[in-house]
Amino acid sequence: MPIEDEDRPRKKITHEIGQDLSLLSVEELTERIALLNAEVDRLKEAMTKRRASKDAANAFFKS
Repeated sequence: MPIEDEDRPRKKITHEIGQDLSLLSVEELTERIALLNAEVDRLKEAMTKRRASKDAANAFFKS
C-alpha cells in the first residue's frame, strides 16, 4: 500500500523574511538556506550585469 505523502505533490519551498522558524525541521532549514543562497547569487549576478551596463554607458558618453 503506497504511503499517502508520496502521492501528494511536494509543496514548493518558499521563505518569508522574518517568519517563525520554530516549527521547521533541520532538513527544512537546510533547504531554506540553499534557496536563499541561490537567490543571493542571482541578485549578485543581476547587480554585476547592471554595473557593467552602467559602466559601458558611462564610458560611451564620456568619450
